Amino acid sequence: MIKEIKLPKLSQTMEDAAIVEVIVGIGDEVKEGDNIFEIETDKACVEVRSEQAGFVKHILVEPGQVIAVGSAVMILAGKDEQVPQKLIEQLKAKLPRLQQSIFPDTGKANNNSITFESGRFIAGQHIKPGAKVPLNNLQKITAQKMLRSKCEIPCFYLNIRVDVTELTEAKEKLSEKAGLKLSYNDFFIKAVAAGLEHFPLMAGKLAGEFIQLPQTINVGLATSVSDCLYVPVIKEADKKSIAEIAQDRARLVEKAQRHKLAPEDLEDAGITISNLGPFGVDRFIPIVIPGQCCIIGLGRITDEAVADNDKITVRKMINVTISVDHRIANGSYASEFIDFVRKFLQDTSNFR
Repeated sequence: MIKEIKLPKLSQTMEDAAIVEVIVGIGDEVKEGDNIFEIETDKACVEVRSEQAGFVKHILVEPGQVIAVGSAVMILAGKDEQVPQKLIEQLKAKLPRLQQSIFPDTGKANNNSITFESGRFIAGQHIKPGAKVPLNNLQKITAQKMLRSKCEIPCFYLNIRVDVTELTEAKEKLSEKAGLKLSYNDFFIKAVAAGLEHFPLMAGKLAGEFIQLPQTINVGLATSVSDCLYVPVIKEADKKSIAEIAQDRARLVEKAQRHKLAPEDLEDAGITISNLGPFGVDRFIPIVIPGQCCIIGLGRITDEAVADNDKITVRKMINVTISVDHRIANGSYASEFIDFVRKFLQDTSNFR
């Protein structure tokens, strides 16, 4: 029996995807559940599993081709079954014409300036002036979302300084107790999740004349990998211990580094944290992701002289900046929320 393998809808926002790689070849046997091709959606690079079994008779798409949900990708049939040429031509005619692939034609770009691995671009150390670096599908979607945010979301910005001296001192002991290496991101995820329990509007979403509050408290963590920016989501972070948050964060970051995040790993964040401290950034103003109320930007931790009871002591301080959609929360409410986060972080008993 002839079977069409189509591009599935993997998330509520997915309308199309770019073909990154076709894993199988003509004549290969495909079993139900086998990974058969890889795509790049508006959220992540994902391997698609076959819901059908058979032998690959024809592949209709090429790497770099952007196709709509429901479009045929390949044809399966019995081992000795023939597929009418008319059917192949009809299915190909429904696909958008591939005028120029979003991926290079070869494994190496010109001038050895950019390399290409499975549909992803990795910048080299010596990109020559004047070079044209193609955007992948995820970069294009990110650009569209950020432009929409700046045009449609009226934001205000708050900056606080958090004393993490005690937290820094407790971090190693807490890591040893948890049996894994904790990161500062884990503590901020926990603190933000606790804050959302008390200030739920900060995870609200504007829905017409209403503010829709989420059913669960989920925290996104902006994660940069080569040319891609992902926001994997720690689900129900308010119900998890610091060790459980660390385990989830490590698992998701590892998947992001391999470009193997599933759509469900990237959905339903009520708030996002972006940390540029490891890159030496002191302070920055992040852009709110459309569909969320706010985003928190973390700078690097620095040693600073602080007055304490007529004495000068050296404390470890971090700049925390929050960008807030003014349509959902006002300055007073957001200030109380971020102050709660600050106090939560400074009391290390919250993480034991």
